[in-house]
Amino acid sequence: MTQIPFIHKFLEAPLSGPEIERRSFEAIDRDARHEFPADQWEIVRRMIHTVGDPTIAEIVRFSPDAIESGVTALRQGRPIYVDSNMIRAGLSLPRLKSANAGYNAAKVFCHVADEDVAKQSAQTNLPRSLFAIRKAKAMLDGGIAVFGNAPVALLELNRMITEDQVRPALVLAMPVGFVHVIESKEELQSLPVPHVAITGTRGGSTLAVAALHAFCTLAARQEKEAKQS
Repeated sequence: MTQIPFIHKFLEAPLSGPEIERRSFEAIDRDARHEFPADQWEIVRRMIHTVGDPTIAEIVRFSPDAIESGVTALRQGRPIYVDSNMIRAGLSLPRLKSANAGYNAAKVFCHVADEDVAKQSAQTNLPRSLFAIRKAKAMLDGGIAVFGNAPVALLELNRMITEDQVRPALVLAMPVGFVHVIESKEELQSLPVPHVAITGTRGGSTLAVAALHAFCTLAARQEKEAKQS
């Protein structure tokens, strides 16, 4: 017997992309059990939607000031440093512009593929991510730092925070892997900087992008409310 492709059933009762997304979030809101405040839940539900895994909610950690500081930084158009070009490519400029119209590709930085960074890495046999974040030091003070891949870069930022008094407005700490990943996240969570972290070995570029996009949603909403008041 020939199997009828499921797409035919879909086409009998089609849904648009936005409608599929709306129903997805309805399902998440209906089924997920959590105790996050509404603003934090905006971030977590977007992350759940991105990976299709409600258990992500169990390992997301917010510093008390993360939402306020992150939203303010986006509304002010602060520079954004990302630890991989995968994150840079995944970030939506329209979403960033919804938070601040001045955002453009030039305000999202990633130095990991820069020629000087690659040269330093080759000379020392240390990861490029270490030299990339050192190159970004000036923008990290008051900026937004996003990690989905490079725990060594996060460890170096932790050192900058501790020894150089660098103070990012927001750190999204979501590197994935099995070497120095847990240590990098746990150390960050002990430091006095606004952050959102995923505990354990899980993480990745898609989750980091999803979290920043959700922050943009909160920033755009706050901007709209401010104009209406």
